Amino acid sequence: MKKMLVVLALAMFSFANAQKGSVLVMGSIGYTSDTRTLGNNEVKNNEFEFSPKVGYQFHQNWTVGGEASFGSSKTKQGTNEERFNTTKLGAFLRYTMPLNQTFAFYAELGAGFQSEKDKTYTGPITTTAKGDGLYVGITPALFIDMKKGFGLNFNIGGLGYNTINYDNNGPEFKSFDFNFGKAFNIGVSKNF
Repeated sequence: MKKMLVVLALAMFSFANAQKGSVLVMGSIGYTSDTRTLGNNEVKNNEFEFSPKVGYQFHQNWTVGGEASFGSSKTKQGTNEERFNTTKLGAFLRYTMPLNQTFAFYAELGAGFQSEKDKTYTGPITTTAKGDGLYVGITPALFIDMKKGFGLNFNIGGLGYNTINYDNNGPEFKSFDFNFGKAFNIGVSKNF
């Protein structure tokens, strides 16, 4: 299982050090699975997320584009089960600052619309909730040029703000995330 997670982490790719006038295509794939015991019940949780991006580098240091994210998670405890499906659609702006021929630092601002659909199965009863909201985030990262346009991208978290308002006078959620050092992502890049 650990090998699969490493492969998925390495499968995250982005084109961070492109030339002016080039198209930038990138994305990430994430999967998490855990099982824990809560009282006498076993709780199983599975999460999957796919996040593609496409952009245009209009200046040597600036890239603008669109981003999306599609996620699903399932938590099961005894006969109870919860399923969440999330969708994000937005735009991003990236500034890249080369440090030398091998290293570059970049910061990315992303913002857009998000929606969530939750289904809860409690025995024979099923409840559904739908909500939508906005997101904004800033992510700093380091790019290492390996050779022939291939490179690695590293980041250790960022800043984010999210809102979700559920339909039919449902709850409203707002969150501010400051997760520097709590997250670690590695990606593989190819510059065309």
